[in-house]
Amino acid sequence: MQASTRHIAPFLALALASLVLSGCGTINEKLAAGAGDFIPQWAGGLPADAPPRRGTPQYDEYMKEQERKRLQTAADANAAASAAGTPATSMDPVH
Repeated sequence: MQASTRHIAPFLALALASLVLSGCGTINEKLAAGAGDFIPQWAGGLPADAPPRRGTPQYDEYMKEQERKRLQTAADANAAASAAGTPATSMDPVH
């Protein structure tokens, strides 16, 4: 009986340690998503020009602004091509 008790104690200790370690992993996963916003850039945090996080109102505004810039650039390219007298869809041959 003494021998089985000696084998159970290390097994229980190992099982408890693995449960505690897995619990820390799930907590850190949830904390890491928001904690990165508060780490300074010099310490490896987000750069100043990083886009906002998805799902926030700032992200929706950012995406609208990006779409507006994309459409404006395409319109400017079409206007420049038509002013030059070439259609915007023509491609020069490559020799």
